[in-house]
Amino acid sequence: MRLPLLAALLLALGGCVATYPAPPALPPAPVGQVQPARAAAENFLTVLSRVEPVAESYCRQRSVAANCDFRIVVDDRPGQPPNAFQTLDRTGRPIIGFTLALIADARNPDELAFVLGHEAAHHIAGHIPKRNDQALSGALLAGVLAQASGLSPDEIRAAQNMGAEVAARSYSKEFELEADALGAEIAFFAGYDPIRGSGFFDRLPDPGDKFLGSHPPNAQRKALVEATVRRLRGS
Repeated sequence: MRLPLLAALLLALGGCVATYPAPPALPPAPVGQVQPARAAAENFLTVLSRVEPVAESYCRQRSVAANCDFRIVVDDRPGQPPNAFQTLDRTGRPIIGFTLALIADARNPDELAFVLGHEAAHHIAGHIPKRNDQALSGALLAGVLAQASGLSPDEIRAAQNMGAEVAARSYSKEFELEADALGAEIAFFAGYDPIRGSGFFDRLPDPGDKFLGSHPPNAQRKALVEATVRRLRGS
Protein backbone atom coordinates (compact mmCIF):
# COMPACT_ATOMS: atom_id res chain seq x y z
CA MET A 1 0.00 0.00 0.00
CA ARG A 2 1.24 3.48 -0.83
CA LEU A 3 1.26 5.80 2.20
CA PRO A 4 0.67 8.99 0.14
CA LEU A 5 -2.56 7.36 -1.06
CA LEU A 6 -3.58 6.67 2.53
CA ALA A 7 -2.94 10.31 3.46
CA ALA A 8 -5.08 11.50 0.56
CA LEU A 9 -7.90 9.13 1.50
CA LEU A 10 -7.86 10.25 5.13
CA LEU A 11 -8.22 13.83 3.95
CA ALA A 12 -10.99 12.96 1.50
CA LEU A 13 -12.91 10.85 4.03
CA GLY A 14 -12.54 13.39 6.82
CA GLY A 15 -16.13 14.55 6.51
CA CYS A 16 -17.46 11.01 6.96
CA VAL A 17 -16.21 10.31 10.46
CA ALA A 18 -19.61 9.64 12.04
CA THR A 19 -21.31 7.73 9.24
CA TYR A 20 -20.52 4.19 10.40
CA PRO A 21 -22.77 2.73 13.16
CA ALA A 22 -20.38 -0.15 13.90
CA PRO A 23 -16.80 -1.22 13.16
CA PRO A 24 -16.39 -2.33 9.54
CA ALA A 25 -16.76 -6.09 9.15
CA LEU A 26 -13.40 -6.46 7.41
CA PRO A 27 -11.22 -9.55 7.93
CA PRO A 28 -7.77 -8.94 9.35
CA ALA A 29 -5.02 -8.66 6.81
CA PRO A 30 -2.74 -11.70 6.51
CA VAL A 31 0.38 -11.62 8.65
CA GLY A 32 3.03 -9.43 7.06
CA GLN A 33 0.53 -7.45 5.01
CA VAL A 34 -1.30 -4.17 5.58
CA GLN A 35 -4.88 -3.19 4.91
CA PRO A 36 -5.67 -1.68 1.50
CA ALA A 37 -5.47 2.11 1.57
CA ARG A 38 -9.20 2.84 1.54
CA ALA A 39 -9.97 0.16 4.13
CA ALA A 40 -7.21 1.48 6.41
CA ALA A 41 -8.48 5.05 6.13
CA GLU A 42 -12.10 4.05 6.74
CA ASN A 43 -11.12 1.87 9.70
CA PHE A 44 -9.19 4.73 11.26
CA LEU A 45 -11.95 7.31 10.85
CA THR A 46 -14.56 4.91 12.16
CA VAL A 47 -12.43 4.13 15.20
CA LEU A 48 -12.02 7.84 15.91
CA SER A 49 -15.77 8.44 15.75
CA ARG A 50 -16.44 5.67 18.27
CA VAL A 51 -13.50 5.83 20.68
CA GLU A 52 -12.95 9.56 21.08
CA PRO A 53 -16.35 10.27 22.74
CA VAL A 54 -15.77 7.43 25.23
CA ALA A 55 -12.29 8.71 26.03
CA GLU A 56 -13.52 12.26 26.56
CA SER A 57 -16.31 10.98 28.83
CA TYR A 58 -13.77 9.08 30.96
CA CYS A 59 -11.59 12.18 31.06
CA ARG A 60 -14.42 14.36 32.38
CA GLN A 61 -15.49 11.76 34.93
CA ARG A 62 -12.01 11.36 36.39
CA SER A 63 -11.42 15.13 36.63
CA VAL A 64 -7.63 14.77 36.60
CA ALA A 65 -7.00 16.66 33.36
CA ALA A 66 -8.32 20.19 32.95
CA ASN A 67 -8.88 19.87 29.19
CA CYS A 68 -10.66 16.81 27.78
CA ASP A 69 -11.09 18.03 24.20
CA PHE A 70 -8.81 15.61 22.36
CA ARG A 71 -7.35 16.60 19.02
CA ILE A 72 -6.35 13.67 16.81
CA VAL A 73 -3.62 14.34 14.25
CA VAL A 74 -1.89 12.26 11.58
CA ASP A 75 1.85 12.61 11.07
CA ASP A 76 2.13 12.38 7.29
CA ARG A 77 5.87 13.00 7.05
CA PRO A 78 7.44 10.41 4.76
CA GLY A 79 9.60 7.71 6.28
CA GLN A 80 8.15 7.83 9.79
CA PRO A 81 7.95 4.40 11.48
CA PRO A 82 4.73 3.00 12.98
CA ASN A 83 4.13 5.09 16.09
CA ALA A 84 1.49 6.83 18.20
CA PHE A 85 2.03 9.48 20.85
CA GLN A 86 0.25 11.78 23.26
CA THR A 87 1.31 15.32 24.08
CA LEU A 88 -0.11 18.73 24.97
CA ASP A 89 -0.21 21.90 22.91
CA ARG A 90 0.69 25.30 24.37
CA THR A 91 -2.84 25.79 25.70
CA GLY A 92 -2.89 22.42 27.46
CA ARG A 93 -5.17 20.74 24.89
CA PRO A 94 -4.39 17.01 24.58
CA ILE A 95 -2.99 15.90 21.22
CA ILE A 96 -2.92 12.28 20.06
CA GLY A 97 -0.84 11.57 16.99
CA PHE A 98 -0.66 8.59 14.65
CA THR A 99 1.87 8.06 11.91
CA LEU A 100 0.59 6.88 8.56
CA ALA A 101 2.70 3.76 8.92
CA LEU A 102 0.90 2.73 12.11
CA ILE A 103 -2.52 3.23 10.50
CA ALA A 104 -1.43 1.19 7.50
CA ASP A 105 0.12 -1.54 9.65
CA ALA A 106 -3.01 -2.15 11.77
CA ARG A 107 -4.41 -5.62 11.15
CA ASN A 108 -7.93 -4.73 12.28
CA PRO A 109 -9.95 -1.85 13.80
CA ASP A 110 -9.50 -3.31 17.29
CA GLU A 111 -5.79 -2.55 17.19
CA LEU A 112 -6.42 1.07 16.26
CA ALA A 113 -9.05 1.36 19.01
CA PHE A 114 -6.73 -0.06 21.64
CA VAL A 115 -3.84 2.21 20.63
CA LEU A 116 -6.12 5.27 20.65
CA GLY A 117 -7.52 4.30 24.05
CA HIS A 118 -3.99 3.76 25.39
CA GLU A 119 -2.77 7.17 24.26
CA ALA A 120 -5.90 8.89 25.57
CA ALA A 121 -5.41 7.13 28.91
CA HIS A 122 -1.99 8.76 29.34
CA HIS A 123 -3.73 12.15 29.33
CA ILE A 124 -6.72 11.03 31.40
CA ALA A 125 -4.38 9.75 34.12
CA GLY A 126 -2.24 12.91 34.03
CA HIS A 127 0.99 11.14 33.11
CA ILE A 128 2.72 14.09 31.44
CA PRO A 129 2.51 16.44 34.46
CA LYS A 130 3.35 13.57 36.82
CA ARG A 131 6.43 12.69 34.76
CA ASN A 132 7.47 16.35 34.65
CA ASP A 133 7.13 16.65 38.42
CA GLN A 134 9.22 13.52 38.92
CA ALA A 135 11.91 14.79 36.54
CA LEU A 136 12.06 18.13 38.34
CA SER A 137 12.36 16.46 41.72
CA GLY A 138 15.11 14.19 40.41
CA ALA A 139 17.00 17.11 38.90
CA LEU A 140 16.80 19.15 42.10
CA LEU A 141 18.00 16.29 44.30
CA ALA A 142 20.85 15.41 41.95
CA GLY A 143 21.87 19.07 41.74
CA VAL A 144 21.97 19.46 45.51
CA LEU A 145 24.08 16.32 45.91
CA ALA A 146 26.42 17.35 43.10
CA GLN A 147 26.90 20.82 44.53
CA ALA A 148 27.57 19.40 48.00
CA SER A 149 30.21 17.18 46.44
CA GLY A 150 32.04 20.23 45.11
CA LEU A 151 31.49 19.48 41.42
CA SER A 152 31.90 22.11 38.72
CA PRO A 153 28.87 23.92 37.21
CA ASP A 154 29.06 21.75 34.08
CA GLU A 155 29.19 18.60 36.19
CA ILE A 156 26.26 19.82 38.28
CA ARG A 157 24.20 20.39 35.12
CA ALA A 158 25.11 16.92 33.88
CA ALA A 159 24.08 15.44 37.23
CA GLN A 160 20.78 17.33 37.10
CA ASN A 161 20.06 16.01 33.61
CA MET A 162 20.82 12.47 34.68
CA GLY A 163 18.71 12.85 37.82
CA ALA A 164 15.79 14.09 35.77
CA GLU A 165 16.11 11.18 33.34
CA VAL A 166 16.33 8.54 36.06
CA ALA A 167 13.40 9.99 38.00
CA ALA A 168 11.22 10.27 34.89
CA ARG A 169 11.91 6.67 33.93
CA SER A 170 11.31 5.32 37.43
CA TYR A 171 7.56 5.19 36.95
CA SER A 172 7.36 4.93 33.16
CA LYS A 173 6.52 1.22 33.23
CA GLU A 174 3.75 1.84 35.74
CA PHE A 175 2.38 4.59 33.51
CA GLU A 176 2.40 2.26 30.49
CA LEU A 177 0.56 -0.49 32.36
CA GLU A 178 -1.97 1.98 33.73
CA ALA A 179 -2.57 3.27 30.20
CA ASP A 180 -2.90 -0.30 28.90
CA ALA A 181 -5.61 -1.13 31.43
CA LEU A 182 -7.54 2.11 31.04
CA GLY A 183 -7.06 2.07 27.27
CA ALA A 184 -8.49 -1.45 27.11
CA GLU A 185 -11.50 -0.27 29.10
CA ILE A 186 -12.08 2.67 26.76
CA ALA A 187 -11.82 0.47 23.67
CA PHE A 188 -14.13 -2.13 25.25
CA PHE A 189 -16.91 0.37 25.95
CA ALA A 190 -16.49 1.82 22.45
CA GLY A 191 -17.48 -1.61 21.13
CA TYR A 192 -14.09 -3.07 20.27
CA ASP A 193 -12.17 -6.14 21.41
CA PRO A 194 -9.08 -5.01 23.36
CA ILE A 195 -7.65 -8.53 23.50
CA ARG A 196 -7.65 -8.73 19.74
CA GLY A 197 -6.39 -5.15 19.67
CA SER A 198 -3.42 -5.99 21.89
CA GLY A 199 -2.22 -8.33 19.15
CA PHE A 200 -0.05 -5.51 17.86
CA PHE A 201 2.29 -6.25 20.81
CA ASP A 202 3.21 -9.45 18.96
CA ARG A 203 4.81 -7.35 16.24
CA LEU A 204 6.80 -5.11 18.58
CA PRO A 205 10.33 -5.87 19.78
CA ASP A 206 10.05 -7.11 23.33
CA PRO A 207 11.77 -4.67 25.71
CA GLY A 208 12.07 -7.41 28.30
CA ASP A 209 12.41 -6.14 31.85
CA LYS A 210 15.38 -3.84 31.60
CA PHE A 211 16.45 -1.67 34.52
CA LEU A 212 14.91 1.77 34.03
CA GLY A 213 13.41 0.64 30.73
CA SER A 214 10.52 2.74 29.53
CA HIS A 215 8.13 -0.12 28.67
CA PRO A 216 7.16 -3.38 30.41
CA PRO A 217 7.53 -6.77 28.72
CA ASN A 218 4.97 -7.37 25.97
CA ALA A 219 3.67 -10.55 27.62
CA GLN A 220 2.94 -8.64 30.83
CA ARG A 221 1.04 -5.99 28.89
CA LYS A 222 -1.06 -8.54 27.01
CA ALA A 223 -1.86 -10.39 30.23
CA LEU A 224 -3.03 -7.14 31.83
CA VAL A 225 -5.33 -6.40 28.88
CA GLU A 226 -6.81 -9.90 29.11
CA ALA A 227 -7.37 -9.52 32.86
CA THR A 228 -9.02 -6.13 32.33
CA VAL A 229 -11.43 -7.54 29.75
CA ARG A 230 -12.30 -10.50 31.99
CA ARG A 231 -13.12 -8.05 34.76
CA LEU A 232 -15.30 -5.94 32.47
CA ARG A 233 -17.14 -9.04 31.25
CA GLY A 234 -17.62 -10.23 34.82
CA SER A 235 -15.87 -13.51 34.16
